[in-house]
Amino acid sequence: MAAGARPAQRQDHSTEDHPVLDVLPEWPQETIAVLVTTDPAPHAIPVSWPVRAGDRQVLLSLKFDRGSLARLRDQPDVALLILGGGNVALCARGTATVVAESMPDASDYAAVRIDVDTIDDHRQSAFAVAQGIERTVLDAQELHALEGRVSTLRAWADK
Repeated sequence: MAAGARPAQRQDHSTEDHPVLDVLPEWPQETIAVLVTTDPAPHAIPVSWPVRAGDRQVLLSLKFDRGSLARLRDQPDVALLILGGGNVALCARGTATVVAESMPDASDYAAVRIDVDTIDDHRQSAFAVAQGIERTVLDAQELHALEGRVSTLRAWADK
């Protein structure tokens, strides 16, 4: 299991066909997730470093001009697929809300909170997710900006 990761707990009403989790597990900071919005067709985009903000909340930053931000404003039901180190494989489904139109020191990014209703557990006994999706940041300034946005989201999550 990756450093900082903790095992996920299944709810009592899980079934073999479709298990669900009671709470969001921890995942490594560098995790890349996939956000799915609709309009009515589904649209999926990668999002960098989503922040676990409690047992059933996730915070993330989206660039203000992203189509996904506009779609979730109109249709707030979203899904967030997370495949992370430490055998994290889940889809968090819930309602997205813009909690800040612009972030401190990142005015071109909005902060979004997902209030999670259902956590689909996609782990399987035949294999484990050893590492999540990885990407290399080629621009040092962008890495610094991402670290700043995530630091802000973590501070808000701790409130």
